[in-house]
Amino acid sequence: MVANFLQISIFVFSCLRDEQVNRVEFTIGPNRVATNPDLVVLFEHPEWQKPLFAALERRGIAYEPYDLKQAAFSNLESPLARLYFNQASPSAYVRGHTRAVPLALAYMRTLERRGARVLNGADVFALELSKSAQATLLQTLGIDTPWSITFNAVAGLSRYADRIRWPALLKPDQGGSGARIHVVESLAEIEAIFAADPSTWLPDNLFLLQEYLPHDPAHGIVRLEFLGGELLYAMRVKTHGRFNLCPSPVCNPEDGDGSCELPAADVPASPPVEFYAYHDVPAGAVATATAIVRAAKLDIGGIEYLETPDGRRVFYDINANSNLRPSVAAEFGFDPFERVVTFLSRHLQ
Repeated sequence: MVANFLQISIFVFSCLRDEQVNRVEFTIGPNRVATNPDLVVLFEHPEWQKPLFAALERRGIAYEPYDLKQAAFSNLESPLARLYFNQASPSAYVRGHTRAVPLALAYMRTLERRGARVLNGADVFALELSKSAQATLLQTLGIDTPWSITFNAVAGLSRYADRIRWPALLKPDQGGSGARIHVVESLAEIEAIFAADPSTWLPDNLFLLQEYLPHDPAHGIVRLEFLGGELLYAMRVKTHGRFNLCPSPVCNPEDGDGSCELPAADVPASPPVEFYAYHDVPAGAVATATAIVRAAKLDIGGIEYLETPDGRRVFYDINANSNLRPSVAAEFGFDPFERVVTFLSRHLQ
């Protein structure tokens, strides 16, 4: 039996003693067939994965890509490989791939229940899918983070009306690539945003109203990339008022428009986002970000913070899908994807 895009053929037999179901061959995608690869990469955005796949091929690692856009799995299947690497993104819905996210989460939960090792697995991905959970984690760790209200109806915000300071930041609980973020000045403006386009509530009908924190535009925000619990590199990101800060050159190229460029609340007339290597990141910032990485159990990920004019260092975002920027890493003297492959190889050993 063949599915349209994701074809899975499983040869099974029953062992009379323990009735286990075993798989000896599988097919992923329209053309690739393999037997017992070492690594499966779960993904949704193929352009993001090209540098990783190229590095895996250079190193001769037997891997299979698992495209989450049109996928299926059975409760009878044993894990396909010794190691899985999750590269699913919360922003899949802005590319018309809304269904990739729940399938990724369900599949990883199934894999882990069957004993598979999944890097950036179900719990980590669930944290990335929820800005409200991230805000609570940061607060419970005693880390300065924006005050946030999570809501599923604008009327629910009325109980906090006397505590909200305007302007405030309106953002979806399931974020990604800066989609649907607005700077708002009143509850009436929030009502108008949802009334004008009810689909704004999608995909999960949950939003945050968050403390708006100014920062020096000349310094931007800071993103720290971690690999295996250790700092890989740091960079400053000059936002120019934009919210799509995806570091992948696919989304924010050195020049021109990216393929995950987002309209709407982004600022189309502003200059493009700029990324710079940050060699002198404060030790205290690294220590705080390291604590976040360990508490979140990130295998690979990015932590973002900003510095306010009154001296606050505020952490606000935890990214499990870390789109590395080769030009920044090159200033530190290495290829980030080669480092990732070395990390994956260690787990395979």
